[in-house]
Amino acid sequence: MKTVFVHLSDIHFGQEKDGGTDAENADAKKRLIEDASEEVGKFGGKAHGVIVTGDIAYSAREEEYALAAEWLAELTDAIGCQRTDVQLVPGNHDIDRTKITNTIDSVLYSIREGGDEWLDKHLDDESDCKILYERFDAYKGFALDYRCELDLNGGISMSAKLDLAPGRAIRFVRLNSALICSGKKEEGKLILGKRQRLLPVDDGVENIVLSHHPLGWFQDSEKARGYLRGRARVFISGHEHFPRLEIVDVEDRCQLMMLAAGATAPDRVDDKYTYKYNILAFEWDEDNDALAVSLNPRTWDSSVARFRRDDEFMNGKEERQVLESPNFRKRAKQSDHEKTAVEGKLVEELLTEIDERLPEYERRFELDETKTAEMIDVELVEAEPSQHVRDLQLRFFQEFSQGDRLKAFVEFGVLDQVKGRIDHSMERRLFRRAVRQGKAREIEQLLEAA
Repeated sequence: MKTVFVHLSDIHFGQEKDGGTDAENADAKKRLIEDASEEVGKFGGKAHGVIVTGDIAYSAREEEYALAAEWLAELTDAIGCQRTDVQLVPGNHDIDRTKITNTIDSVLYSIREGGDEWLDKHLDDESDCKILYERFDAYKGFALDYRCELDLNGGISMSAKLDLAPGRAIRFVRLNSALICSGKKEEGKLILGKRQRLLPVDDGVENIVLSHHPLGWFQDSEKARGYLRGRARVFISGHEHFPRLEIVDVEDRCQLMMLAAGATAPDRVDDKYTYKYNILAFEWDEDNDALAVSLNPRTWDSSVARFRRDDEFMNGKEERQVLESPNFRKRAKQSDHEKTAVEGKLVEELLTEIDERLPEYERRFELDETKTAEMIDVELVEAEPSQHVRDLQLRFFQEFSQGDRLKAFVEFGVLDQVKGRIDHSMERRLFRRAVRQGKAREIEQLLEAA
């Protein structure tokens, strides 16, 4: 099965400082949707999703993510995938820099100077860890709607496996490369850390690693490179606004694709930087038992004010790259029975919500004791919701203000009263609880009436 994705990076919603630039960027984004729809159609009509390698927003404000959600909904509708089929990682512009106080700046400085040891020391401290992730508050809520939640203890997050053929799958591994970003000069100063360098390994599964920053921006880039060379098949990054493609021969019968993206909406448009995005297709190459990646780079052509194929970027390279894939070969080739019995499909995983942070919620969210105890008992393990519920949840969080959502939770009877602060993750649990209690139709009616 060939799986097709539209790959974006550095969209920077909210960056425009004047109406002219705003109109120009809006026009380019509209043309991108038209172009992506046409190009995806050449693969059979439908995409499997969208990949965004960071900097969705410009200043990490709620209203910027609201604009991003509206545009992504138009894009996903146009390319034929579900609105929730979006893979996201944060970039340096997805940090709320107004939350970098002198105290936080000192913490970030100590990590940059102390390296891995100091990063782990702060991640192991509950209050320090909380401070590090408060800068991502708006991004966290946005990413949750697409099931791309951040690991809040310095680790990676991952997608479900996407089957390409029986016993052959890809998996998106999402890095938070902006964890210790401070807004200062950062090339070569950032740290991924031990917890994000350790990529998973499974026979039959090749990792597609997403990061906003290219490897050269990390102090621990050489250590990270070792894990990538041994455990990943594709590394996709953004940030530098200029595209690059390299196929690395790691060792005998093992290759790694390094793809750096151009900016979808750069902060300036000139002879070097302009609007760019990619169409990516992943498939199993049966002849070589390998992962094949097809790349259709798209760039803005100012001579006709529309997107076209970026032939200069490809510079004679083959559009379809077959990567030697040791993790595929470790899995014995499927039997003839499997060939006929199984079709490629997205493997949905159970979402286990044994929420170790619940004590934190109890401190911040002052429900009466009976209600809280009941919620703990019911929601320890939650099955993966249907696509209809995921779509409904996306609309509920994107179209209603927090005040309207909390009012609805009270009306649905899943919430008695609100006395403290409630975060997006807790709201999401309340939403799922309302659906389980048969309130889906009432939610639809609220959305229709809005």
